[in-house]
Amino acid sequence: MKSFSESYAAAGVDITAGYRAVELMKEHIARTTTAGVIGGIGGFGGLFAPDLTGIAKPVLVSGTDGVGTKLRLAFLMDRHDTVGIDCVAMCANDVLCCGARPLFFLDYIACGKNDPARIAAIVAGVAEGCVQAGAALIGGETAEMPGFYPEDEYDLAGFVVGIADRDKMIDPASVKAGDAVIALPSSGVHSNGFSLVRKVFDVENADIKSPCEALGGASVGETLLTPTKIYVKPMLALMDAVPVHGVSHITGGGFFENIPRSIPDGLAVRIEKSAVRTPPIFGLIAKTGSIPERDMFNTFNMGVGMTVAVAPEQAQTALDILRANGEDAYVLGAVVPADGEDKVILC
Repeated sequence: MKSFSESYAAAGVDITAGYRAVELMKEHIARTTTAGVIGGIGGFGGLFAPDLTGIAKPVLVSGTDGVGTKLRLAFLMDRHDTVGIDCVAMCANDVLCCGARPLFFLDYIACGKNDPARIAAIVAGVAEGCVQAGAALIGGETAEMPGFYPEDEYDLAGFVVGIADRDKMIDPASVKAGDAVIALPSSGVHSNGFSLVRKVFDVENADIKSPCEALGGASVGETLLTPTKIYVKPMLALMDAVPVHGVSHITGGGFFENIPRSIPDGLAVRIEKSAVRTPPIFGLIAKTGSIPERDMFNTFNMGVGMTVAVAPEQAQTALDILRANGEDAYVLGAVVPADGEDKVILC
């Protein structure tokens, strides 16, 4: 007999809804199963046995993140099957910057009321993100918290564990002046800067569901909900073939905060602004909010989800590999000696 507490239900927590949600999630979780998974969901911990074949010095690399206030768009659009991809992407792309291959992922959903169909939709997105990242979804937690969250709202966070060979990890110290900096295009705003985005578009009051000419007929809402691109598979293919010197995941803080994290002191990255392939949504944000160019590049990815530094003689090979794996990569700029404090130079 499954547990049930009338007193707990009277306080607003429906345990049986949690059981229904788990049943609905199972088919999505099954899609993510990899060779290392031991057992199934439902225990007190997720079990995973990594295959260490060919890894001389194994290093576990972990990352954690959430989706942030992009969730407000999901609430307003009543669309809940994409934000889980964002959650996985924000974690998996981060550990990738160290040269790690994601192994497994766990999620955490806190909600005001457990709506099993909505929770299953969220987990369906998480599972899709895990499939794209090659990671297994081995556990998670759904916490029903009445009185703390509104009934129709939730928060979503997660963490990933990946593995790398210590001698093959990406070391920013290997970046040299003259290295080519390659851009991997983003799918849009990804999952950063949404506090500013929401203010610019007044999303709580504006019509974000109608077609927008500036966005080619797509609505502002659906464009902003486009999930974060996951770069794991093309980047792993690149790292297997070419010495990669530095990788930056362009998240909150845009170019000016993230690119410097992947280069050593004394160097900077010179970016040709004319080379940046910027989707229309960013122009609409800048125009609607009267946001200066510097602030745009210091808040958003501007169409560049990840940058990769490689030796100049390896640039074409890197481009060929990335393009063969589905990325329309291009040269964004170059590493140069720093002249002053700026580590990112837009010209």
